Amino acid sequence: MTIRYGLIGAGMMGQEHIRNVALLDGAAVTAVADPDAGMRAGAAELAGARAYPDHRALLDAESCDAFVLAAPNDLHLPLMRDMLEAGKPILCEKPLATSAADCAEIMRLAERRAPVWVAMEYRYMPPVARLIDALRDGVAGTPRMVGIREHRFPFLDKVDDWNRFNARTGGTLVEKCCHFFDLMRHILGRDPVRVYATGGADVNHRAERYDGRVPDILDNAFVCVDFEGGTRAMLDLCMFAEGAEWQEKVSVAGDVARLEARVPGPARFSPDGQERHSEFVIETRAEKRPRREIVEVDERILRAGDHHGSTFYQHERFLSMVRNCGTPEVGLTDGYWSVLVGEAAEASVRSGEAVDLRGAP
Repeated sequence: MTIRYGLIGAGMMGQEHIRNVALLDGAAVTAVADPDAGMRAGAAELAGARAYPDHRALLDAESCDAFVLAAPNDLHLPLMRDMLEAGKPILCEKPLATSAADCAEIMRLAERRAPVWVAMEYRYMPPVARLIDALRDGVAGTPRMVGIREHRFPFLDKVDDWNRFNARTGGTLVEKCCHFFDLMRHILGRDPVRVYATGGADVNHRAERYDGRVPDILDNAFVCVDFEGGTRAMLDLCMFAEGAEWQEKVSVAGDVARLEARVPGPARFSPDGQERHSEFVIETRAEKRPRREIVEVDERILRAGDHHGSTFYQHERFLSMVRNCGTPEVGLTDGYWSVLVGEAAEASVRSGEAVDLRGAP
């Protein structure tokens, strides 16, 4: 039986979802909804799906088995209010919402209605998944520190440039970095207790004006996160570093070894336009040289999106959940914590002070 997906939000990320669902056996995007005529038409053609200008029309007319929500961040809460009424599984793009308070409302609305999987696909990026598997096998011993570095290209152009302002995105440290805060918490297996961040809007989008307003999203930051039990993590973000050899590096230091996943950027931003393999590295005190592994990913999967295969592998697991009436591997609580830390980091940048998360629900 083919699982029929309804896609709400047919922009750049929505169309990445279409390309990845198309690679799965027994799954198809059969309906798309988006108020932008160009995005709606492009997505409908790509998927071979029916198109609707309004999400309510899709929900009323279609018999979908699951939904994917890929609309702008500030629309997640109002759209989820309607989507949850259908009682079908939902894959909600990150961030779950633009604030922890909105995330909490979605959690209340979703209770006993429908399973919601939050799209923290970086967990499924092959080199990162390899690192997580090695950690679970005890290769590093007890993980004590996590370091994540993302040096990449600026935010892309979107419809109405909705991603240029904190009010619509939640801020860069929510919009872009919730992935990384989720990874920190997932790797360490503990909840955050304190966040300190420093950052700025120094290079990107400075000459842009929208009704006289200058974009207020950060383009660089350092974020330190303390976790229960004395473990800690740090994010190093730069959004004007297109020439970096590795777009992301995720490293974990334990009491036995240090592990690192190295991820190239999307092929369309590389100098030669070609896909590159990622790497996984193990370094121990007992060995003189690091052990390096090339992490190979099917070229078809790499070409289907900008996230080094992670969108496909996430959809593979989501489809299994839908077929087996299972529970999300990345649920609403994970989505809430990732936004809470991003929100605290944004507040810390503005105030210059650490934000205490102890006692957070």
